[in-house]
Amino acid sequence: MCCLGRADMVSEPLLHKMKILVVDDDRMSVTLLEQLLQRRGYSHVMGITDSRKALDICATFDPDLILLDLIMPEMDGFALLEALREDGSESFLPIVVLTADITEEARARALEAGATDFLVKPVSQAEALLRIRNLLEVRRLNVVLENQRAALEEAVRERTAELQTANQRLQSASAFSGA
Repeated sequence: MCCLGRADMVSEPLLHKMKILVVDDDRMSVTLLEQLLQRRGYSHVMGITDSRKALDICATFDPDLILLDLIMPEMDGFALLEALREDGSESFLPIVVLTADITEEARARALEAGATDFLVKPVSQAEALLRIRNLLEVRRLNVVLENQRAALEEAVRERTAELQTANQRLQSASAFSGA
């Protein structure tokens, strides 16, 4: 248990620098979530009330986590979820659905569309903060893993090139010696 606490202490400052986007048509809900997150040390929180702008904002803001209301005018949360998942540019982008509709059908539809987790309105602050922290940690670890994978792939490419060069030299030396 001691070691788990140390891991939390190491990653917590990193998590607070990660970007969170709140998308909800209710300005009060957006403001409350922004204030809650900022009071807890999250320094990069952006809230919007127009779901139609969410895709463009995602492209520029590049969030690490999205808190998304399901029931909104113009573009509802289901359509936005599908659009975000179709983009496919992110290997893992946690999207937490905020909803008062806790029916099994709504939950299944949101999960099918790409939701990572749920928070039921009215949102419990303690539960929201824990879920957000946990998903940001998963996101952080996913980014670390992707970076390590890319570094390993580069190392394999370099090593393969070195081996090909060495093989060509051996073949040239063998042909030169007449073997």
